[in-house]
Amino acid sequence: MIKRLIVVLLIALLVMGGALFWYARTPLPLKSLPAEFTLMPGSSLPAVAEQLRQAGVIEDAWKFKLLARLSGDAARIKAGHYTLSRPTTPYELLRKLILGEVSLREIVFIEGWTFQQMRVALNIHPAIRHDTAKMTEAQILTTLNIPEARAEGLFFPAKYYIDPGNSDISILRRAYATMQMHLAKEWAARQPGLPYSNAYQALTMASIIEKETGLASERPLIAAAFINRLRKGMRLQTDPSVIYGMGSAFDGNLHKRDLLADTPYNTYTRAGLPPSPIAMPGLDSIHAALHPALSQALYFVSKGDGSHYFSDNLEEHNRAVMRYQKNGH
Repeated sequence: MIKRLIVVLLIALLVMGGALFWYARTPLPLKSLPAEFTLMPGSSLPAVAEQLRQAGVIEDAWKFKLLARLSGDAARIKAGHYTLSRPTTPYELLRKLILGEVSLREIVFIEGWTFQQMRVALNIHPAIRHDTAKMTEAQILTTLNIPEARAEGLFFPAKYYIDPGNSDISILRRAYATMQMHLAKEWAARQPGLPYSNAYQALTMASIIEKETGLASERPLIAAAFINRLRKGMRLQTDPSVIYGMGSAFDGNLHKRDLLADTPYNTYTRAGLPPSPIAMPGLDSIHAALHPALSQALYFVSKGDGSHYFSDNLEEHNRAVMRYQKNGH
């Protein structure tokens, strides 16, 4: 009797082992590819199996739990967002979860964006936790321990990879640290004799260069023109700073009355640099602000194709304006 029971148990174990082997090696019944799912931090094995079942990744939670327990690695399953881009077996799924092969997503901050545009991008991103959504700009700066009064221009434009569920605060912290790193490096290697008191002023100039540049190769020349004006005590007279100072009052067209209306950012009515950056400058604009071209240019006018004509004196500049703007060619 005992022998017969042992035989039955052995047969049952063999059958179960075979069934489990078959299960482990049979592709999951995914409804579509790619299949995405998220495992929450701190989840136990039963919770993991249930999250997989609810996401439509597995059909039977108990089979997956048994496979995970027999593997001896159940405790090593890692939380995160995962993507299955091809047919996958339960065994392959388990290995993926143990190795923590999470699906990284990304957010991109574009050169020339304002801080408000950055906030919109963060707030609409579906994979980010929106901890700053109801914060004021000042509250965000305080949270990040940033000493400046304005957030504009302090974050580096780039592609940032994120794990779903990351806080927007952590992303802003990374972007700020990246900007500080690049700015410090460029400031340390700057040309001598530049008319900046500190790196923040250089960052402000870089933001103006970013907004004025249509042709990347012209950044050092545009930087030279503005720096030459600063050195001579001339007003910068840059339209992008005026537009920034107008805020929501800007209707898409810059009028003469706008150039005469004084704001802290109106570089037609006020001398020197504006009180803060006006946008998020990229590395090339930061480099140009600290390594301008060797040029005597004081003026430039758009040629209508993204490039500019640069002039050393007002007479030449006026002729260029007549040629490229008032005559329409």
